[in-house]
Amino acid sequence: MKRHALSTRLWHWINAAALAVLFMSGLGISNAHRHLYWGNFGYDPADAWLHVVRFPGWITLPSTYNLAASRDWHNIGAWVFGIALLFMWIAMLVNRHYVRDIVTCTHDWSPRHWWHILRSNPREHETLDGAKYNSLQKIAYGVVLGVLLPIMIFTGLAISPGFEPAAPWLIEILGGRQSARSIHFIAAWAIAAFFVAHIVMVFAGGAWKLVRDMITGGRVETKKKGYFDA
Repeated sequence: MKRHALSTRLWHWINAAALAVLFMSGLGISNAHRHLYWGNFGYDPADAWLHVVRFPGWITLPSTYNLAASRDWHNIGAWVFGIALLFMWIAMLVNRHYVRDIVTCTHDWSPRHWWHILRSNPREHETLDGAKYNSLQKIAYGVVLGVLLPIMIFTGLAISPGFEPAAPWLIEILGGRQSARSIHFIAAWAIAAFFVAHIVMVFAGGAWKLVRDMITGGRVETKKKGYFDA
């Protein structure tokens, strides 16, 4: 049996590329007005709750300041990201990957169990009842797939001028356009933090093998599983 289903592998790499485009183009957009507000309106930096640094060209898309080009890249990445996420959720529900491997139980929320996982060798940690993911993975993946990524989509729609006439209620639920922009920014950096943690644990668990398995599918092992086996 394959450790990673084809749907998981396709989504993983497509999503990684889409998020990279979204993040880098989003930083380019942020450079146009580096202040965040709450509510419906926000123009005066004196009213901002956060003043964002100016991001250097090597991490923005494009590398030179061009708000129109950054928005174009952001829109392209958003369509790829949204369609891929919808596809992944359908696949996870159909093949029961979500119910089987991500849904948590009471034991998964035990701090003592978390401590045991953190003290274990990332390359040789036995998951609960032979599950593909350990408790911390389940919680992390559940938060990213079920909370942060959908938040990115809904807040992105809310701050899109062309979408407001179709669903003004979405902006109201989020507390206003500027609130949606602030939430969008916070969620983006939360996903970036998850990405950094993911990369660190991939290297801790054997980078070449894990990357290879995410390309080829790998094989299910019957004994011990690493942090990012699936």
